[in-house]
Amino acid sequence: MTTNEVWKTYSEDLRRFILSKVKDAVITEDILQDTFIKVHTKLHTLKDESKLKPWLFSVARYTLLDYFKATKHTLQVADLEIEAESSIKEHTEQDCLRGILKNLPKKYRDPLFLSDIKGLKQQEVADQLKLPLATVKSQIQRARKQIAQGFMDCCGFVMNDEGHLVGEIQDKADCKVCG
Repeated sequence: MTTNEVWKTYSEDLRRFILSKVKDAVITEDILQDTFIKVHTKLHTLKDESKLKPWLFSVARYTLLDYFKATKHTLQVADLEIEAESSIKEHTEQDCLRGILKNLPKKYRDPLFLSDIKGLKQQEVADQLKLPLATVKSQIQRARKQIAQGFMDCCGFVMNDEGHLVGEIQDKADCKVCG
């Protein structure tokens, strides 16, 4: 079954499930998209198609957990109705990114965090860190390059002709950062 077929068959069920947990249509769409990105990258690993629906809901549950962790919302585990058979943790790009960011030198990690995660303008980052703007710009660019290199080293991604990282996440055992 292709990702497109899975989408056509199960996306509405997953959308309703996610909406019942987050109570926000926009956030639901984001989580649904994140879920299907994971599904697309790992669908080939599913050996038994009869377990597709439970597997999809398991991926959605873990994507919800990631959302609640990232946004620091509180959530009762019982709210996600996690069954014992769905306790397989999916290996994702976020796992690798966490490891790559952890290994970034602090002088690169801080400006990158303020700029790319908190959304501050580079001049605001420079003011907050009491550094020249040129230094901050350089540190952010170096951090981004190190992250890209981390994905190439750890997960076997490659840079395409347009300068974008492409590839598929490796199994956790094969990953050099989080394996």
